[in-house]
Amino acid sequence: MRTTIRFHPIHSLAALAIAASTSGAARADQVKLDLAVGHPVLKAGEKRTTYIRVGLTGFRFVREADRAPANVALVIDTSGSMQGEKIARAREAAIMAIQRLGPRDIASVVEYDDKVRVIVPATKLTDPEPVCAAIRRLEPGSGTALFAGVSKGAEETRKFLDRGRVNRIILISDGLANVGPSSPGELGDLAASLVKEGISVTTIGLGTGYNEDLMSQLARRSDGNHYFAENATDLARIFKGELGDVLTVAAQELRVTIECAEGIRPIRVLGREADISGQKVVTFLNQVYSEQEKYVLLEVEVPPTPAGQSRSLATVEVSYVNMQTRGTDVLKSSASARFSDSVEEIEKNMNAGVVASAVEQLATITNKLAMKLRDEGKIEEARKLLLDNQGYLHENALKLKSQTLRRYAEVQKEDEESLGEQHSYARRRKLMVEQQGAVESQQKPK
Repeated sequence: MRTTIRFHPIHSLAALAIAASTSGAARADQVKLDLAVGHPVLKAGEKRTTYIRVGLTGFRFVREADRAPANVALVIDTSGSMQGEKIARAREAAIMAIQRLGPRDIASVVEYDDKVRVIVPATKLTDPEPVCAAIRRLEPGSGTALFAGVSKGAEETRKFLDRGRVNRIILISDGLANVGPSSPGELGDLAASLVKEGISVTTIGLGTGYNEDLMSQLARRSDGNHYFAENATDLARIFKGELGDVLTVAAQELRVTIECAEGIRPIRVLGREADISGQKVVTFLNQVYSEQEKYVLLEVEVPPTPAGQSRSLATVEVSYVNMQTRGTDVLKSSASARFSDSVEEIEKNMNAGVVASAVEQLATITNKLAMKLRDEGKIEEARKLLLDNQGYLHENALKLKSQTLRRYAEVQKEDEESLGEQHSYARRRKLMVEQQGAVESQQKPK
């Protein structure tokens, strides 16, 4: 397998870089690495915190033939509550997904109620019509064996599991898991084991009767997407967007290693699970899509440093499977900062994009806390937290000229207004969980 090593410069105050390749062939498209510091100029003589942002943007596919083949398992809830329009719309959306795939792609279909049945074993889609015909025959049954349904979908995916394919389970459910393992922790652990195999799970909660904590954990811990489809008519739109992701994966199995320089203390990674051991921070992303950026945001503590001096903050290495070449690429860069007594210079050099990303992630942490308080019946405490969060986002939206933060502030107000009435909050809670996952994973809106 070919390995390409490429060094990227960062925007300001980065080490100069060169590019090298282990092969003599022409350089293929690669993921763009954009390493940036929230405050590349820091206040001299004081201990400060700042953010290091590792941005990763997928390259654009020029031809359909350049994309990686997909290996998709559709896992569809056929419990009794899926009667009527729900099952009809689920069938339509699933058929639309099959018709969007091509002859190089693999598809399987699993249905579950109190039992699990494979109605289409994993197969190449040289002829999609038999698969569509099987989906049209889906009818509602009884209970909801969600864990077993996902597990069976994973079994079908494993039949053609290949790091050169995009391996994805897409789950639709409208109810509570009531057969077999049913807690968010158990489903989250299943997801964590699947992502290690290179399988992501996208979850679509239909209506207001499903457990959003369970469904979001299943998606989040496998680096998949989670959606709230309030109405059955939303399914076609969501499936269209999800297939757009599946068919434009530029990179998989991304390992991001940040080695903090001596004296620089890594505090936490915002929005993602990461292993922090001493000066080293390691985290994983399952996939990056074409022309979409995902990022890793590390908060660090920088010791007091005299004015006029510069110091290294960290070096970064990113390895991933290039889905165009099927080879492994390695990107490297480094970040530094300098120190000044001038407030004007510090403000002038601030990277507004990096700081806005940090503000958005921190606001999401607060939103989660407010939701927890509301779940505990502490409505007024939750309301105050959301109103404070709204003010925090508005203030930073103005300072950083960020429309994203302005819109997120409006979301906090809508969240706060839903807290009092239980029916209104039950619906809004699902939107809150979906929004939290979208911010943390930089998920594109569908």
